[in-house]
Amino acid sequence: MFERLRIQNFKGWQDTGRIRMAPITLFFGANSSGKSSIGQFLMMLKQTVESPDRKAVFHLGGKNTAVQLGSYREMVFRRDPKKEISFEYQWSLPNSLTIKDPISERSLKGDALVFAAEVGLSDSNLLEVKKTKYRVLKEDDQSLFVGLEEGDKRNYAVSAEGYDLVRKRGRGWPLRGPVRFYGFPDEAVTYYQNAEFLQELNLEQELLFKSIYYLGPLRTRADRLYTWTGITPESVGFAGENTVAAILAARDRRISLGHRKRTKRLEEIVSSKLAKMGLLEKFKVDSISEQRQEYEVKVHAKGSADWVDLPDVGFGISQVLPVLVQCFYAPPGSIIIMEQPEIHLHPSAQSDLADVMIDVINSKENGRDRNIQLIIETHSEHFLRRLQRRIAEGVIDEATVSAYFADINKFPAKLEPLQIDEYGNIQNWPEHFFGDEMGDILAQTEAGIKRRMQSQQDTRGLEK
Repeated sequence: MFERLRIQNFKGWQDTGRIRMAPITLFFGANSSGKSSIGQFLMMLKQTVESPDRKAVFHLGGKNTAVQLGSYREMVFRRDPKKEISFEYQWSLPNSLTIKDPISERSLKGDALVFAAEVGLSDSNLLEVKKTKYRVLKEDDQSLFVGLEEGDKRNYAVSAEGYDLVRKRGRGWPLRGPVRFYGFPDEAVTYYQNAEFLQELNLEQELLFKSIYYLGPLRTRADRLYTWTGITPESVGFAGENTVAAILAARDRRISLGHRKRTKRLEEIVSSKLAKMGLLEKFKVDSISEQRQEYEVKVHAKGSADWVDLPDVGFGISQVLPVLVQCFYAPPGSIIIMEQPEIHLHPSAQSDLADVMIDVINSKENGRDRNIQLIIETHSEHFLRRLQRRIAEGVIDEATVSAYFADINKFPAKLEPLQIDEYGNIQNWPEHFFGDEMGDILAQTEAGIKRRMQSQQDTRGLEK
C-alpha cells in the first residue's frame, strides 16, 4: 500500500508536493486540472515494470496500454526537454524485508521502503536514469540507504549508507545503467561480495506495481451475451470488458464485509450493493445451456415483476457494475486506481457508492483483512459528503481518507490537501470547490425579487 507520493516536472505538475496516501485517497478538481495525471504516472510506472524491454526507462504506452503519453517532451512539465522528471514514493511491505550481511552477519529488518529517482534526456536525446535511491525503513527507526548514480561516460556506481558493501577482488569494471527506472543491474550483485539483497529490492518494486489495477472513466456498454471459457482474468480490464468473466471466475471465493459478518460470493455482494444503491432489486449471471460457453446477465429492475437483460436497464448500471466487481474481485493487497467511479449515477447512488468503498477497505477474505487501497479521481460532492458523515459518525477514522484538490488558479498548479477533522469537517474548504452553490442561491433570490418587483410595477401600470 502506498503511504506517500511526490512527483515533479510531470505534465502539468511542477511539483505535487508530498501526497499522503490513505486506504481511500481522493483527487478532486476542475476538468484539465491535472488530477488524472497522478494515476497516469503510476500506471506508466506499472506498464514499465511489466514491459519485456528491460532497457526501457519508461514505457510511455501503446495500443493496448492503460495510458499513452507520447514522447518525453509531451509529458515533461512545460514541454521542456531540459527538465528532469523526479519522483519519490513510500510503500508498506506485506511481509517484513530481512537483509542479512553474509560478511558481518548483521541482520536488518524493514517494514517499508522508500524509492526516489530522477529521469531525463541525455546529450544524445536518449531517456536515461540519472540516479535512484532506496531507503529501507527499519523497525528500530534507523534506515539503510542504497542507490545508483550516473557518473562520467554514462557509467554508474552503487552507493550505500548504513550497510558496508565489500568489493570482490580483481579489477573493477563499470556498471551498466539501471534496469528500467528502478532496478539494479545484474552486474551490481556480482561486483560486491554482499549485494544479493539488491535483487530483493528489485523484486519488491515489481510486486508493488503488480498489485496495481486500473479502471478508466468510460466503461464498455452491456451486451446480451457473454462468452467465458473458464479463464480467470487478472482484472475487469481497463474498460470493464472482463467484468462478467471475473464474476464467473470468482464463484468459489467468499468475502465478508466486516468483523464477524458472514461470507458471501462476489455475485451476492454485487447484487446486494446494487440493491442498496437503489439501482436494482436483483442481479444474476446465468448460463445459456450446459453445452455452450455463453452467459447472460439478468436483472430485476425496481418496480418490475420480470427478469430482463442488462442492456434493457439504465446505462448507469453498466457503468458502475465494473467498479463494484473490480473492488471485490481484486486480490488481497491490491491498489485500485479508478477514474470517476460515480459516472452516470444519480446523487443518491453516488452517496451510497461511498459506503461501498468503506466496505471494500474493511472487507476480509479467508479470515484476513484484504488490505485494499483505493485511489479515486472524482467530481462527486455527494461521494465526499457521505465519507464526511461516516467520519463524524465514527464509522471510519479521518486518517482513513486522504483528499486533495487540484487548484489550477495558481501557477504553477498546486495540489491542496483537504484538512478533514475527526468530526468530518473540512477546515480549508477551497473556494468554489464544487461550483458556487451559495452564489447561485443568492443570484436566484435577487433575480426572483427583481422579477416580483417588475411584475408588481407592470400590474400597477395596467391598473392606471
